[in-house]
Amino acid sequence: MSLRHLRLIAVNIDGVLLNDTFSPVIHRFVVSRGGAYTAGLERAVFSQPQLRAGAVLAGPGEEPVEVVAAYFREREKYLREHPVRLLDGAVDMLERLRVVAGVPLVCYGGLERSHFDRHLGSCAQYFDEPRYVCTDAFRPGLREIAEDVFGLRCDQVLFIDDVARVAEVARGLGAAFVGHPTDFEHSFQRDLMREAGARHVIDSLDAVDAELLHTLDAEAADGRLWPEGTLSAVGATRVAAGL
Repeated sequence: MSLRHLRLIAVNIDGVLLNDTFSPVIHRFVVSRGGAYTAGLERAVFSQPQLRAGAVLAGPGEEPVEVVAAYFREREKYLREHPVRLLDGAVDMLERLRVVAGVPLVCYGGLERSHFDRHLGSCAQYFDEPRYVCTDAFRPGLREIAEDVFGLRCDQVLFIDDVARVAEVARGLGAAFVGHPTDFEHSFQRDLMREAGARHVIDSLDAVDAELLHTLDAEAADGRLWPEGTLSAVGATRVAAGL
């Protein structure tokens, strides 16, 4: 039975379909420069436009564009030992989403389209046009994907993402959310998702099955996606400000 309320599923590329090659590099980048890696730093950097994240990471006298360039050089070094790869269960999940949900499926992320073409080109057939949405100019991009790209209300879209800031924004917009936080040992994302009130936080992509999809669909239809009173004051302020 197909979904009755949700009309689109949007899946983040890095950390959901592809392995997390950002958290370890950001941690290394911050610590190597004498900084403290904290939950607040993750909240301020993850799923932000590159230059905004660069401004957060910049030291005295540094320009954000210089910091972003330095970060990506560090990431290239990391990728030599830890190449980008499809996560276990990613293809099976995409197949289930196509069969069970019966709604359009799109991929999104902060890197350019070439990143999708290079690493998910073999899976392009699972996605509907435009297949991939680069959100760097308007991260995290939930409202833009729902309303501008697909002409839907936010409550008609399910977002599957590895970042708690996306959960915070999804809650503010009334969108459905499934969290797939990284297993990186220094990450705060799982705790931040719980703080944001995310009900559905998974360890394995195998958990995205028919039962979960129909649960989310029913919660969306009944306005029960998010519990009351669980978003922290800091998180609520950031959502209201669009941060």
